[in-house]
Amino acid sequence: VQLQASGGGLVEAGGSLRLSCAASGTFSSHSTGWFRQAPGKDREFVAAISWSGAGTYYADPVKGRFTISRDNAKNTVRLQMNSLKPEDTAVYYCAARDTIVISRRGGDYVYWGQGTLVTVSS
Repeated sequence: VQLQASGGGLVEAGGSLRLSCAASGTFSSHSTGWFRQAPGKDREFVAAISWSGAGTYYADPVKGRFTISRDNAKNTVRLQMNSLKPEDTAVYYCAARDTIVISRRGGDYVYWGQGTLVTVSS
């Protein structure tokens, strides 16, 4: 599975962006997550979704603002980000693992996209 993240950009605080993760190869049986890494900080978990889309899990800082979804017919996972804050500024990565179980641990993911930069200005 190869993943390609897109949709990042520059947005003002309070604005919205939608990130997309396009997968090549068989993707529908993989749980998928979004992670981010801000300058000078460790990578952190953002959100994850089960293979069917029925189960989702969010990190506390993004709960109520971000929504993860997937369209297996299009091999795509999306991250809708609303009410963006300057502290959301980071490179965002999508990742997938060969299991239906959701995980918030980056080490559990096998496949990673190249990252897309999100910058939120104050």
